[in-house]
Amino acid sequence: MDSPAEPSWRRWYALVVLTVVYASNIADRYVISTLIEPIRLEFKLSDSAIGFLTGTALAIFYTGLGLPLGLIADRVDRRKLVAFSMAVWSVMTAACGMTRSFTGLLMARIGVGIGEAGGTPASQSIIADLFPFSERALAYSIFALGAALGSMLGAVAGGAIAQDFGWRAAFLALGVPGVALALVMRFSVSEPPRGGIRSTVTTQRAPSLLETIRFIRSQRSLVHVLAGQTVVIFWSWGLLWWTPAFLARSHGFTTGGAGELLGFINGICGIVGIVVGGVVIQRLGRKDPRWQAWIVAAVTFATTFVSIGLFATGSRDVATALLWLFVPAAYINLGPTFSLTQSLVPPQMRAVCCAIMLFGANVANLALAPQIIGFISDSLLRYTDAGNESLRYALVIASFSGFWAAYHYWAAARELRSDLERAVSRPNGGNLGGV
Repeated sequence: MDSPAEPSWRRWYALVVLTVVYASNIADRYVISTLIEPIRLEFKLSDSAIGFLTGTALAIFYTGLGLPLGLIADRVDRRKLVAFSMAVWSVMTAACGMTRSFTGLLMARIGVGIGEAGGTPASQSIIADLFPFSERALAYSIFALGAALGSMLGAVAGGAIAQDFGWRAAFLALGVPGVALALVMRFSVSEPPRGGIRSTVTTQRAPSLLETIRFIRSQRSLVHVLAGQTVVIFWSWGLLWWTPAFLARSHGFTTGGAGELLGFINGICGIVGIVVGGVVIQRLGRKDPRWQAWIVAAVTFATTFVSIGLFATGSRDVATALLWLFVPAAYINLGPTFSLTQSLVPPQMRAVCCAIMLFGANVANLALAPQIIGFISDSLLRYTDAGNESLRYALVIASFSGFWAAYHYWAAARELRSDLERAVSRPNGGNLGGV
């Protein structure tokens, strides 16, 4: 039986640190979602403009640099890359709080995207080298807790600080501590050997980007997982991106009130959904790995109806209740998706595969969802009598994308077992073949 190359306590310590780093990443990225309304009002922006500022500007550089930094992560000390990247995004988050103009805030957000591009691919590659496949679904579910904790921190702390001290103070409060955490990452986490499991450790060269893409294209289940993750993130996190503004306009929430509600729902439902989902998926996945895809497909399909009702209802109480059902679905897919994208490729392709997954997911979440939903909202406002409810109708329309996401995860299960075996049989990425 394969055994991890790192001692047990070091593996779990590294996982905890990487999870906290991921939480900081998410908090710094998504706090601006909570602050949409005060920023929009101060700079007198349309929904399309606020969508570009808060999402698209960061996404262009975050996704654009993800692939080259993924290639670098497959060749260098990943621990140092994660620490340096975190220092950059933390400093630039603090810089968002010191700007006095739309242009200055735009440039600082671009800086956040540049820094964050180097964090997650290297982190996920490290985790794959620390844990065997039988433990990866649980390990990545724990790592995904960073998304829930970061969302809660960004929403609750960001909303409360903005309410009392202004939106700029929220950026400063989240950015400054990240520099200290970057030092902890740099000097207390060890770099594991490539392959991580003693029987598959490899020192061969990392494949080129073209070789990696060719192999990914030949893994049909992986193609569906990558497509499914792109669409499911548009549906879940993309809708949640606009939810604070929706709550303010359609249900009369204050910035602090919307942030507090969403923060606690993200924290509680995210943690429960990830932990329970991770345990269930790991147990079922040991019998049949296809359960990792089946569960995500089923949960996403069912919860799509919830998302439609959430944004369609005119009742504040009903919308609040449906949020408690919708939010867990934004997290349950993370652990299985992270596990599958790292397990369906050889060790020397993991960071690049993660970067490709993040490229699609974050284009959908940070570029397409803010911009498309903002554009639909502005169009409804301009050409219909939707008035202040234009954002509500735009979110209802976007909710139907959940059915599309569910299809891809269901389709991924069909060839999952054979594709997993193929990835294991090529631990060094050799003999990739053409497609």
